[in-house]
Amino acid sequence: MRSLLLVAKNLILAGVKSVTLHDEGTVELWDLSSNFIFSEDDVGKNRALASIQKLQELNNAVVVSTSTAKLTKEQLSDFQAVVFTDISLDKATEFDDYCHNHQPPISFIKAEVRGLFGSLFCDFGPEFTVFDVDGEEPHTGIIASISNDNPALVSCVDDERLEFQDGDLVVFSEVHGMTDLNDGKPRRIKNARSYSFTLDEDTTHYGAYEKGGIVTQVKEPKVLHFKPLGEALKDPGDFLLSDFSKFDRPPLLHLSFQALDKFICELGRFPVSGSEDDAQKLISVAATINERLGDRRLKQIDPELLRHFAFGARAVLNPMAAMFGGIVGQEVVKACSGKFHPLFQFFYFDSVESLPTERLDPSDLKPLNSRYDAQISVFGSKLQKKLEDAKMFIVGSGALGCEFLKNVALMGVCCSNQGKLTITDDDVIEKSNLSRQFLFRDWNIGQAKSAVAASVAGSINPCLHIEALQNRASPETEHVFDDTFWENLSVVINALDNVNARLYIDQRCLYFQKPLLESGTLGAKCNTQMVIPHLTENYGASRDPPEKQAPMCTVHSFPHNIDHCLTWARSEFEGWLEKTPTEVNAFLSNPSEYTSATRNAGDAQARDNLERVIECLDRERCETFQDCITWGRLKFEDYFANRVKQLTFTFPEDAATSNGAQFWSAPKRFPHPLQFSADDTGHLHFVMAASILRAETFGIPIPDWAKHPKKFADAVNKVILPDFQPKEGVKILTDEKATSLSAATIDDGAVINDLIMKLEEFRKKLTPGFKMNPIQFEKDDDTNYHMDLIAGLANMRARNYSIPEVDKLKAKFIAGRIIPAIATTTAMATGLVCLELYKVLDRGHKLEDYRNTFANLALPLFSIAEPVPAKVIKHGNLSWTVWDRWTLRDNPTLRELLQWLNDKGLNAYSISCGSCLLYNSMFPRHRERMDRRMVDLAREVAKVELPPYRHHLDVVVACEDDEGNDIDIPQVSIYFR
Repeated sequence: MRSLLLVAKNLILAGVKSVTLHDEGTVELWDLSSNFIFSEDDVGKNRALASIQKLQELNNAVVVSTSTAKLTKEQLSDFQAVVFTDISLDKATEFDDYCHNHQPPISFIKAEVRGLFGSLFCDFGPEFTVFDVDGEEPHTGIIASISNDNPALVSCVDDERLEFQDGDLVVFSEVHGMTDLNDGKPRRIKNARSYSFTLDEDTTHYGAYEKGGIVTQVKEPKVLHFKPLGEALKDPGDFLLSDFSKFDRPPLLHLSFQALDKFICELGRFPVSGSEDDAQKLISVAATINERLGDRRLKQIDPELLRHFAFGARAVLNPMAAMFGGIVGQEVVKACSGKFHPLFQFFYFDSVESLPTERLDPSDLKPLNSRYDAQISVFGSKLQKKLEDAKMFIVGSGALGCEFLKNVALMGVCCSNQGKLTITDDDVIEKSNLSRQFLFRDWNIGQAKSAVAASVAGSINPCLHIEALQNRASPETEHVFDDTFWENLSVVINALDNVNARLYIDQRCLYFQKPLLESGTLGAKCNTQMVIPHLTENYGASRDPPEKQAPMCTVHSFPHNIDHCLTWARSEFEGWLEKTPTEVNAFLSNPSEYTSATRNAGDAQARDNLERVIECLDRERCETFQDCITWGRLKFEDYFANRVKQLTFTFPEDAATSNGAQFWSAPKRFPHPLQFSADDTGHLHFVMAASILRAETFGIPIPDWAKHPKKFADAVNKVILPDFQPKEGVKILTDEKATSLSAATIDDGAVINDLIMKLEEFRKKLTPGFKMNPIQFEKDDDTNYHMDLIAGLANMRARNYSIPEVDKLKAKFIAGRIIPAIATTTAMATGLVCLELYKVLDRGHKLEDYRNTFANLALPLFSIAEPVPAKVIKHGNLSWTVWDRWTLRDNPTLRELLQWLNDKGLNAYSISCGSCLLYNSMFPRHRERMDRRMVDLAREVAKVELPPYRHHLDVVVACEDDEGNDIDIPQVSIYFR
């Protein structure tokens, strides 16, 4: 069970019904390098019994039990899926045959972690149905035309590229004219293109296509036929390849694991680390097995790889266990749910590149009777000391941060008196974090993430030297993370959830030439990127394309999917409940300053802000909760009835554009107003949420009956609203290139003056000390009505436009801009990164030793490759990359700086600091500065303020060579302390 606990951890976090741990063995000191559950006090105890309490704390909704007696085949019938580690092939084959032939079949998984090598086998039975192969939302397209042909050509609007593939099944809906296609029957497509496809159907006798229509992909179940282990060993089929530089490695590892099994069965023990005799014995066994394979035998066996395999065979390394724990955990979820494609059937992985660059002396691999002995048996005691002496910075202590802390604590990183780990995170623990940020418990909710994570990591390994900070790493905190802090670091690990923060840390690492280990997750997907000084490109060197944003007119008047509705809903929430109350308070706290600033702004946005403030303080200002209900009811009528009536009055269903085309053509959807009914749950819940939150902004007590639908409905029915009549000449934005609804089409200054006069009148009527309570959106509190209001806004608007609605959870993911993180993917990503950490702290590894990874556990897919090298710039005998920063010590003069560059064959003609020019060869007066110290010039000319923690200043130098060609040189740093 040495590597099984991390599988159990991930499954318990995932919320399976029950987990049973079986182990007959006892905890050894050796186990402490790979298992966060165990401590020195557990040595000698049964491993399963020593684990159960801490595992149960992860999720009280999961039943966690243990079994310590000898396992029989019949006991397996109680389970949907079983995972075996530390089991012989003969015994595994016996258990798998039982599982394979059981009715219903029991999913069988066998996993092994042996040093830097891992093996995984899955058998989900003779016939296993996958209901959702990739877990992605079904792709859709908005139809522009359908031809009456055989086969028919379907063209879609160029709003978004189609994601269909040849052979996909699709269904049609909302098609006008060619209504035969709206029968819900799945149809096969071919010739899929970016914005069109061919329908494998004759439509010549169907009605002519008129308008409208949505085409939606149909997910097809897939049936897999697994072979039992005994058959698969002899005929493994295709291996799942992870690293294309090792395309021939899986067959060799398939043979190696069988050889190790035979070695253990014959000798009753693992090969001894550093023993050349044992390594040769394993190589001999592998050769014998290979010869018996006949035509399927390998042409060549790599003895050096098998030697490494033998030396580390007994060790379960934490990064390998974390990685395989994530993969295996996801396979169990697949077995139980039928969602995502199972691993079929063998997967082998190695990270032999993580070994030290110097050949290890067998004496360096001997155990020291320490908790790191398993790791020492693979990497040696010299690298272990480098790990312990490291100075590491982990940025973020969320899902990734928790896993990283666990990993480095078990690896012994920063665990000597010379070592230090600094972790920072300015966030606090929320309830939603607990499903993936496994260091936190219910009782930690509301506490600082970094402090709790550091405390728990310290309990995993008491030798860990860790400091927890609550500062956001940013330009504003460079007095905390100053030059000395960065210069002393060995390595930086990002555990962040946004690109801007990653870019900032990347720039700091680039500037101070520190290795950055980067990773990220998105559901079942993950990526890792190694940013290594002078070897690889930096994180910011390549960027994903920006997300496509819908035009403002689409979001506000012509939505055609639920994302548009939720984007609008989030915007309206912030406008009503946060921005406008904040504007009101700004005005009330200093009326003259506020009105003066607004007059000076004089634009359409300022006008809109004033109108919102007046709306708050005018007839809709609330004094009782019934006033809030009236306001909520008014909002419903305004948004979902009156605005739609006005829109369809301005643009009737048969409206045409200036060139004669139909105005309401795809992707536009013709809307219909809603008729309010307190009997409609959606209508009522919207008004309830709006009323309660409106009351909060005004500090009005909320009566108990307000949250009881029947009593609230009675109060809503008392509200009487005036009839609405659409107006002529109303302007509605239809420009798809517009990024803002505000347009300065009239004299904003004159309007603003009138609005300010109104505002002053309302202020005089307010009670002294009146102040509003702005509400910041908080997605994770299920009792605060924030998501109720946003889901209500979005779904009512979706009804207007006949768009399918979503439940509150789906609304939370989209409106809350949540990047889903799951424990299995996070564990795998951090395991992969920590395999790279060995290389970074060992130092001396080449570019080809490092690995970047993209993986998708849903498919499953692994794409592991060398990082992209840093671009090299050459000039004469010099060369540099983006990593280089040229430094001059002892605060040189301008003349000394110019001569220093001249000695490199570079003629500097311009030097600037910030936005200020310190020197230009064309200005004669600048020559008078030649003997001034650079730091003095920066202070006097550029007015640079140098705080006590800053030891240098940076200048940008423009240079040319002797032929007058411009040369881009690295940034130049002048050290004055």
